[in-house]
Amino acid sequence: MYILTNGKLITRDPAAKGYYEHGAVVFEGTKIVEVGDAAALAAKYPQAEKIDARGGVIMPAFINAHTHIYSALARGLSIAGNNPTNFFEVLDGTWWAIDRRLTLEGTRASADALYIDCIKQGVTTIFDHHASYCEIPGSLFQIAESAKKFGIRSCLCYEVSDRDGEEKCLEAIQENADWITYCKEHNDPMLAAMFGGHALFTISDKTFDRMVEANNGRTGYHIHVSEGMNDVYDSLQNYGRRPVQRLQDHGILGDKTILGHCIHVNTAEMEIIQQTDTMVVNNPESNMSNAVGICPVLQLYKRGILLGMGTDAYTNDMLESIKVALCSQRSQNCLPNVGWCEVTDMLFKNNARIGAKYFPDELGVLKAGAAADIIVMDYKPFTPFSDENIDGHMIFGMTGRQCQTTIAAGKILMKDRELVGIDEEAENAHILEAAKKLWGSLNHREY
Repeated sequence: MYILTNGKLITRDPAAKGYYEHGAVVFEGTKIVEVGDAAALAAKYPQAEKIDARGGVIMPAFINAHTHIYSALARGLSIAGNNPTNFFEVLDGTWWAIDRRLTLEGTRASADALYIDCIKQGVTTIFDHHASYCEIPGSLFQIAESAKKFGIRSCLCYEVSDRDGEEKCLEAIQENADWITYCKEHNDPMLAAMFGGHALFTISDKTFDRMVEANNGRTGYHIHVSEGMNDVYDSLQNYGRRPVQRLQDHGILGDKTILGHCIHVNTAEMEIIQQTDTMVVNNPESNMSNAVGICPVLQLYKRGILLGMGTDAYTNDMLESIKVALCSQRSQNCLPNVGWCEVTDMLFKNNARIGAKYFPDELGVLKAGAAADIIVMDYKPFTPFSDENIDGHMIFGMTGRQCQTTIAAGKILMKDRELVGIDEEAENAHILEAAKKLWGSLNHREY
């Protein structure tokens, strides 16, 4: 049993006290035992091992509802001759070029790199959307081994696409099916499965039918939708339907399906998303970087659609994403007084609701019985601070790198900015070697 104490505590529990000036969390095994006043809990649990928050902010860990492990080794990469002028060129010249060279070794290194970054920025749960068309079979299982090693709760899927031919497409479908079967059989509370699909303009009707058959209703889908106008043009020109309508035609939508991006959806498509209880995840920084547009968050939110926040692997810092989400919505709508409730709900409430669709333990809250997913932020406020204005402090005063302690399912992953049980130098060395091989393959030279 542990007691994390000596900090300002934010519970995010709407049914109980939201803030303790001098708070503590007691946890044992994978669950929280009690949350409350530090002195009272210290007296009640004298046997508990003490973890000192050093005056920081104790709060629930973050959830990333859409990311891409396969892009982790791209940090700092420049591919010779790659100068994209539109979204398709971004995909073909950068991301597809990378995943066509990503071996199982590269997949493992990518996962290790992303998980380390998550720990350092207080993220303990991810929904990943993987692609490694160089070596597909076993790739999700390779990621799962890294997830177990680093202790990060992970919902995984493979990005099905026709872009590299039928054989690769069938391998991607099978990888999803095998991973879903594994998760059903092993029932690990830290691992979950979805059925992945790339953008609709790279998926034929035949492939959709194969995906649905292989899934057989066992889980939801995680798919890119209307991220660029490519999806809209392709769907209308080749199928006479808009992207969300195509998904509805194939039975892809539903309360366990995540639609990533949804930038270019119209009102009719929003109605379909709402009526099918399908989830949407916004990835603000990636969308702006790719110059594809800004998600209509305000309109989706007003319709009661479950709208979460991801990063698309542009960053692993959820606080960085919420800042950009707020600014982009205000800029897009030319109003300085919108977006606050929408973006804070996306990160702090809705991501937990999305997590509840796939994981058995309650996430995103500090209360008895919830998952012991807890972080400490090194933040000393110089203005009044409480649950009434914590979101303002986080948006304007905190970044992910201020995380000093990370705990996931009761396991201490980082304490006072030192990884626990992980040789970071050794991990970095093997990640660097894999990155050198990948970069060398892309640019035909040694690094």
